[in-house]
Amino acid sequence: MEEQELKYWLAWNKVREIGPIRFSNLIKFYPSLEEIWLGRYKVNDFIRNLHISEKTYQRIEQEKLKIDPEIEIKLLGKAKAKVITIQDKDYPLLLKNIYDPPPIIYYKGNFLDILKDRKGIAIVGSRKATFYGKKVAKEIAFELTKRGYIIVSGLARGIDTNAHQGSLEAGGPTIAVLGCGIDRAYPIENRSLMDQMVVNGAIISEFPLKTLPEKSNFPRRNRIISGLTLGTLVVEAAEKSGALLTADFALDQGKEVFAVPGSVHSYLSVGCHNLIKQGAKLVSSYQDILDEFEDGSNRYINQELFPEVEKEDLNEIEKKVFQTLSVDPIHIDEILSILELPLSKVIEALLSLELMNYIKEVEGKRYIRLK
Repeated sequence: MEEQELKYWLAWNKVREIGPIRFSNLIKFYPSLEEIWLGRYKVNDFIRNLHISEKTYQRIEQEKLKIDPEIEIKLLGKAKAKVITIQDKDYPLLLKNIYDPPPIIYYKGNFLDILKDRKGIAIVGSRKATFYGKKVAKEIAFELTKRGYIIVSGLARGIDTNAHQGSLEAGGPTIAVLGCGIDRAYPIENRSLMDQMVVNGAIISEFPLKTLPEKSNFPRRNRIISGLTLGTLVVEAAEKSGALLTADFALDQGKEVFAVPGSVHSYLSVGCHNLIKQGAKLVSSYQDILDEFEDGSNRYINQELFPEVEKEDLNEIEKKVFQTLSVDPIHIDEILSILELPLSKVIEALLSLELMNYIKEVEGKRYIRLK
């Protein structure tokens, strides 16, 4: 889209009375947003086409007086941000097909390319997550990312943060959908995480630059999280949790909903347990999610995905141990059974490989391959 027209898209998007539905009517009835911004329309037709009252029309006109399209386009450049509109051919199809898709998405990072190559899974949950919840979110995000999925979440404290971190630790991209402008770090302690995601992933928002993280923004944000993905996983949620709104949006959009069970004594388990009672799929490992989206032929990533080890910095035993590993955890006893090597030699090799960041111990003497 040419800059001259784009700046009026940005300006209209900043009018608070113009939400996604009214914006869709704008572009339906008026081929040029510049023309109607400049007042070249019949007032009665405008009111009828947008299904608004006379009072709402007056509020829109008052808001427009405070917005300068030239400033909006300059802010975009200053923030080094990009936008995609719903009329652009690369606009994400899954999102375009929801009831009220955002007319504009502001983004930083490799947003459009990574969505072409990977299926999205949303992972959301409580900001007050327990150690258990954080660990589960990070591990599932890690494993799904290793298997070619992209994790989408909201960058909030707790579950969201750990889901994003799990993806990055797996070496894959991840997408954060913000409830404020993408030029603001919220929460502030996640600024460095945002910077990492701009390099390996993306941060996006439907809200204009400079928008504050107001409470009313987050329910709108949640429909985008579910809209970009095939399914939503909830990890820890109280009875009335924002994460449950994301699950509701997923259901409305015809997407899958998953939930991780927790302790019956924890209030953070109530939301997930209720989802499971209502038909959400119980998730005890990443494989439960893969089972919904894979045909079974690639159920487990096998050794053939990794080329023969040709690493000059490894000795012969280290190469043999490394070659037995994949992205699926394998217990040290199974490694010993395969290689028929002394325990001391295998332990020494595993420690050396982990120090070189070639492998990782994920749980109870089980190891996965990182490279």
